[in-house]
Amino acid sequence: MNLLPKSYEEFAQTDYWNAFFKKRGGKAFEWYGEYLELCEQIHKYVKTTDKIVMLGCGNSNLSMDMYDAGFKDIINIDISAVAVKKMLELNSYNRSDMKFLQMDATEMSFENDYFSVAFDKGTLDALFVDDSEPVKLTVEKYFNEINRTMKSGGRYLCVTLLQEHILKYILDYFPKHSFMLRIVHCRDAENANREKNAYNPESITMPIFLVLATKFKCLPTPILEFCLTSDKIQRLNTVEELMNAVVSIQKAALVCNGLARNSIAGHNEITMDLCKLGEDLPRFTLHILDQPPARGLGRYAAFIIPQGREVDWLFATPEGRKKLLASTNYQRLVVVLLHRDQEYKSLDAVKAELADSIKNLAPFGLTDPIPFLSLGSDVGKRETLVCASSKISGDFRVEEVEGSSGKLFRRLIFLNNQSVIQSEALVKKIKGKGKKERKKIDFGYLACQHHLYMSVGVQMSVLTGNQNNELKDVLVLGLGGGGLCSFLHKVLNCIRVTAVEIDPIMLEVAEQYFELKQDDRLCIVIDDGLSFLEKCKTEGISFDAVLFDVDSKDISLGMSCPPSSFLETNVLTNIKSIIGSKGVFIINLVCRNDELRTQALKNLDKYFSAICTYKLEEDINEVIYCSNDKNYQSLDKWKKILSASAKALNNSVKKTKLNNTDMLNICDFMSDLSI
Repeated sequence: MNLLPKSYEEFAQTDYWNAFFKKRGGKAFEWYGEYLELCEQIHKYVKTTDKIVMLGCGNSNLSMDMYDAGFKDIINIDISAVAVKKMLELNSYNRSDMKFLQMDATEMSFENDYFSVAFDKGTLDALFVDDSEPVKLTVEKYFNEINRTMKSGGRYLCVTLLQEHILKYILDYFPKHSFMLRIVHCRDAENANREKNAYNPESITMPIFLVLATKFKCLPTPILEFCLTSDKIQRLNTVEELMNAVVSIQKAALVCNGLARNSIAGHNEITMDLCKLGEDLPRFTLHILDQPPARGLGRYAAFIIPQGREVDWLFATPEGRKKLLASTNYQRLVVVLLHRDQEYKSLDAVKAELADSIKNLAPFGLTDPIPFLSLGSDVGKRETLVCASSKISGDFRVEEVEGSSGKLFRRLIFLNNQSVIQSEALVKKIKGKGKKERKKIDFGYLACQHHLYMSVGVQMSVLTGNQNNELKDVLVLGLGGGGLCSFLHKVLNCIRVTAVEIDPIMLEVAEQYFELKQDDRLCIVIDDGLSFLEKCKTEGISFDAVLFDVDSKDISLGMSCPPSSFLETNVLTNIKSIIGSKGVFIINLVCRNDELRTQALKNLDKYFSAICTYKLEEDINEVIYCSNDKNYQSLDKWKKILSASAKALNNSVKKTKLNNTDMLNICDFMSDLSI
């Protein structure tokens, strides 16, 4: 039996509603929730002593439930004589003093200032069928009648879906007529609808709102508020902010409805930010992934990334999250990222805060409890040491996070690419005088694996250079926190490092927070790296090794490290001259575009007679070794010298007693080299 209108226009017609209630018979029709789901809001905004008009009561049980709960002064009106007759018959014995009147809500016969509460559950949505001018005139008459019959201080409560045209009209009408306006998201009613339709694959659950318009004699400035059910009420400054709050919930509902009935297995993950009301900064980011159903897989789970671990490849990249999904054995996984500049009390508190959002993303028909997964029993620890900004590098943070096994790490993060650690150092706690602990940077720890393989290239320059006691000169473009420079300085006492950094703020950061110290074997030059190379060639300054470890600040580029300008003809010509016949040029290449990578290698091949590459496993970093020495044109020659260099570097690390430096697995290294 078709009980819904064939066209929207029928909503506003008396004949439609008479036919509707005849079809329904004695069965109540509840628009947008029943008393139990709305009672929290009803008891918050309506007093038992209020004089209440129920606008468009239909055959809903709401006014009867309210009457039984102590709200005795209720007048129900409806345009349908059939509905009014049925309700009079139904309530003639138990609620004989509750009135039911056939009346058009746009032409009420009540006197001015008669009611203190006007309650509307779905009536506005039934009247406001579209954005046409005749319909707007009808709605204006409806609101004018509510305004006329309402006492000063009275409240209009409207339970509605707040379609776009309705929302805009409400936001225009009520502030203009000296009503304070508050919009509440009715999660209880929404969740009840979702549970009722849990086994109906065609159902769609849309957000339900309560509009509370309170009448004042005069409001000098509009008062606009929004509330997520039981959450704290948020005062907003503009109509646009209130509209955005509503629309963001509605858009999220569209995504949730789509995910409830569809799998995105084989497609890109869906990403959604969750913010606190009135805040622009995300509090959580959710990555939703699916894999095809299979025997033994659970249906749905959420994985909370502890603070500080969001930069791990497994969590920071789409490829890593796919691997995480496969390892958790669930068809759908929501990976939850906790953001900087937010406070999280505990893992249990995060679970409670996310519960509704995670539930809304569940696949259709799920009734089992949703498990929350993580790496441990807490949300991790993150302490910000400095928040600052540089004209060159932009906003950045230096922070300390607690990693696995209780280790403490200090990190430099550029906020334009928060999933990437710019620099990381291991912090050791040492007992000083009076047994007071102090923190010290462990220079033996290399956070980036590519730094270890670049160090092999530096060791190669030591082995292949002139075999005398002179220091080998190494040029590093890009300083960051200085971790690579400090490591080379500590491990290889036969080299002299010159690092060129364009941003003077980064030198301050490296010295103050990463304990970088300059001496006769480590010098930092503040200059543009490409200009410095030009000067070196012009002045005949040579280096035994040149390292490019500098990235572009534009993360959208297919090749982010080094910037494309660093591989242009004049730059490569300068480097070819600077390293001579025995030096080595070492590049950290980060390239997501195969065509750009191929072109970069072609450019290098034009200027260097021997090139060898090493691709890091589970990473996008690739270390490229370039030489002018024609003896290294075969892969076997490269393997021979790089194997010897790796062994020498391992020995140097052992002699320096750097316990936290990873030893190179030379066999794996050799097997993955290519030319």
